Amino acid sequence: MAGQVFSKSALFLRIVFLVSVFLILVIGGFTYKHISNLTDSTKLVVSTYKVNVELEQVISYLKDAENGHRNYILTKDASHLEPYLSAREKVNESFAELKEIASHSEAQEKNLKTLSKYIDALFNNFTQTNAFIENELTLTEEFKSNFFAEKVIMDSIRQKVDEMVALENKLLEEHNKQYQSNLQFTPLFLYLLLLFTLVLIIISYNRISNDFKNIKLFNNQLSIFKEATIQLETIGKHGNWVWHVNTNTFTFSDNFYRVLGEKPAVFKPTLKDFIEFVHPDDKEKFNKDVEYMMVNEDLPFIYYRIVQKNGTIKHIKSYGKLLIGEDGEKRIIGNITDISDEIKNYLELEDRNRELEKNNAELSEFNYVASHDLQEPLRKIQTFISRLEDKESKNFSSTGIQYLQRITSAATRMRLLIDDLLQFSRTNKPDKEFVTTNLNEILENAKQDVAETISEKIALISNDALPTLQAIPFQIQQLFLNLLSNSLKYSKKDTVPVIKIAYTKVNSEDEAHLIKVPKNNYHKITVSDNGIGFEQKYADRIFELFNRLHNKHEYSGTGVGLSICKKIVDNHQGFIFAESQLQLGATFTIYLPE
Repeated sequence: MAGQVFSKSALFLRIVFLVSVFLILVIGGFTYKHISNLTDSTKLVVSTYKVNVELEQVISYLKDAENGHRNYILTKDASHLEPYLSAREKVNESFAELKEIASHSEAQEKNLKTLSKYIDALFNNFTQTNAFIENELTLTEEFKSNFFAEKVIMDSIRQKVDEMVALENKLLEEHNKQYQSNLQFTPLFLYLLLLFTLVLIIISYNRISNDFKNIKLFNNQLSIFKEATIQLETIGKHGNWVWHVNTNTFTFSDNFYRVLGEKPAVFKPTLKDFIEFVHPDDKEKFNKDVEYMMVNEDLPFIYYRIVQKNGTIKHIKSYGKLLIGEDGEKRIIGNITDISDEIKNYLELEDRNRELEKNNAELSEFNYVASHDLQEPLRKIQTFISRLEDKESKNFSSTGIQYLQRITSAATRMRLLIDDLLQFSRTNKPDKEFVTTNLNEILENAKQDVAETISEKIALISNDALPTLQAIPFQIQQLFLNLLSNSLKYSKKDTVPVIKIAYTKVNSEDEAHLIKVPKNNYHKITVSDNGIGFEQKYADRIFELFNRLHNKHEYSGTGVGLSICKKIVDNHQGFIFAESQLQLGATFTIYLPE
């Protein structure tokens, strides 16, 4: 249980650690992303500034070229062409810088291509205008048209430059909006993550603190358990050993040595040293058992003897079980037990059992011989009593006749008692052969045995269909015979005896009588009558041997019949119960296992 608690706690702490590491990585990622966005924004601002500056430079260079070219047209002074001639080179340098800077935007790249065409067209226009001047064709319509086209191209260039500046400013504004949004959200998100991480750390700290308390408690309990185990080993004459499979080394407990009659740790815990204590006659078998353990990594129960140094021989029982730890190390944890007292008690018990069996056999023989030998003088007594009644009764006084009647009654009772004792003896040591038995046939045979009494009392007997089961036939017949005889014997005077035999199949869980019996299905047979009954407080006593509830002068019997019924039911692992009320009949309920 403790191991499961600590395992769950360790799993929880691992999860918290992983979540905390993940959150730290997320925080680091967001921080890196935020810094990266800030860097990108800075780069974009610088890029936009450079683009705008270079575009202004291009416009400036073009204006200088335009002004120089116009002054040349007016004055035809070649010195005014110097700004025009240097402008082309400067424009190309600025244009190369723009291509590198504005490469972040596809739209700007298209604008640069268009602007390049306009600039090329402007300088081509300048070249054509110069040709008109050199040929003194400034007053022609072609010159005027070409000069006007210069203005149009220059306006287009300004317009395109304005578009590029506007686009650059727009991109900068959009990026700033996104950056501001991230800038507002990121601190709150990072704060919440840090707060959540702090909560996890606090929870982990509390869990670790509780685990330390539990570990301390469990260590105390383990110390108590260890001490109790040591005492239990000592009292129970046990000793523990461990075989470390990976390293092929052994560990012996202190009481392991004590079982051998030695002080703890008096010799190294090795198999070789232990074998020295094994009885010489048992060493060969013991070595085979050890080889089996080392090959199969398991040791079933084995038995052998050891010889202590003082010469005392002890009987030992040993076993081992393989356990694999979390570290992957294999260990066979075993136990040795000194069972010398058990062996001694077992041998004594065997001797007593043999003696008891002998006594039982002699007792059974005595019962049989005594019962049969008693019948012979009893028959002679009854024979002479019968002759006295037939031939000499007229010569007896009234007192003599009364004595003769009492002798006859006692002799008859003696015969019944001997017969019942023989029957009980036969039931008490039953033939154990169970066969498939049809209870309906057995019941009919029992009815035939009491047919004369049934006819005499005009008894009414009804029964349900009974099952076929594994039973001892002659005993079940005796059971039915005794119950029928009991109901007929204790019937009411001037009342027709009514006996009902009912059957049903039940489960022990559904029967109040069997509530403490292991779960099983039973055949339930009830024998009910309308006889004189008895008080319920005597329901258990009536099954005792020689126990009678009625005066022997009123009702004949020896008090053995129901004892025989109880014994027969016990022989079939069943149960019998009695329920009754005075003058309201009796019901005997029998449960026979399925």
